[in-house]
Amino acid sequence: MKLRAVEARVLSVAPWLLALSVVGHLLMVAFQTKMTMIDLLVYRNGSPHLFSGDLYEWRLDQYADVFPLPFTYPPFAAAIFTPMSWVPWEASRWIWQLICLGCLYFIVRTSLKLLKLDDPRRAMFWTALVLWIEPVRTTLNYGQINLVLCAILVGTLASARNWVGGAGVGFTAGIKLTPAISGLYFLLTKRWMAAVWSFVAFAVTYGIGWVLSPSQSDKFWFQLLGDASRVGPVGSAINQSVRGALSRTVGYDVKTGWIYLVAAVVAAALTWFAVSKTRDVLALIISVQFLGLLVSPISWSHHWVWMVPALLWLVYEGGHVLCKVAAGLWVLLTGGFLISFLLMAQPNIWDFPRPWYYVVLGWGYPAAGMLTLVAIGLAARRKPTDRPVGEARATEGEPSRVVG
Repeated sequence: MKLRAVEARVLSVAPWLLALSVVGHLLMVAFQTKMTMIDLLVYRNGSPHLFSGDLYEWRLDQYADVFPLPFTYPPFAAAIFTPMSWVPWEASRWIWQLICLGCLYFIVRTSLKLLKLDDPRRAMFWTALVLWIEPVRTTLNYGQINLVLCAILVGTLASARNWVGGAGVGFTAGIKLTPAISGLYFLLTKRWMAAVWSFVAFAVTYGIGWVLSPSQSDKFWFQLLGDASRVGPVGSAINQSVRGALSRTVGYDVKTGWIYLVAAVVAAALTWFAVSKTRDVLALIISVQFLGLLVSPISWSHHWVWMVPALLWLVYEGGHVLCKVAAGLWVLLTGGFLISFLLMAQPNIWDFPRPWYYVVLGWGYPAAGMLTLVAIGLAARRKPTDRPVGEARATEGEPSRVVG
């Protein structure tokens, strides 16, 4: 009873806490010169080059001495971002920040709804807190698109309407390829028509890109696709994929060699362990997204905004001691700004060798991701007398098929 009283008191001030958190962030946007939103600048300034035929030759030279940033997304993404170039830069910065903040709240609120905890005050409380963790902060600081894609996927994957879920996956994959892993969710839940719709939506995005610029579309899909070196430094600490962690461990880019394939198989096996017994919609979505983050050639630390719904699931729905351990580890890693520390400690973004203690710390997100998959699997395998994961918290109208 005392715990519930404390929770009620905390939630009563949640709106004020969220307001304070958002105002603090917006003041940083206004006065902190280091918040360059460099990725938004790439989206905004590079996109119009789709129509001049040199989208993938263009570079943002603001950091040319380190790594002149190219436009790395499909042509459809350039078409989506082109209107941003019609808006003055200062205005586009603020517009994008407000969009991303809205998406963060939507991610938290929707995740809590899937957990049958539909209290807007609780959503405000958690949004105020996770606004300051590393993946969210760096997404906002870089002007990245991660929160927007995560919000679209969280909002559409759990929909009972196959065309909505499929459209969400296909549309986001057309903007940035990594969300394509989300189609695995439909296969696991045997929603074949949703999988078909995702393919149709993705084909539409490809078609739009090809119509707008056949040459740039062909160049991206048939020449540049899969070139991780063009995206950025594989060995930098900010790359928190298994490939990045392995490369820092052995001292060179493992690429798609046997050591990477073994690690990818392990990640896939852990994902199957997580999903094969659970009915929980949010747990399934998280597991699929974590698999994508683990096996992708590059998963920047800000791509791991998926740990926000994962943290909520671990705290409220886990039901196994390892879930609490995983939740604590995520709080420690992302609240302590581990990646920022590692970035300052590394000699440059290109060198792979690291002291052993930096190598160990550089496994932070992949290790926590794999631990989360194990925790989900163990929670789904509780004693028969326990409540099955997600059974009492299934949202009305959502898919209820059991996987496995």
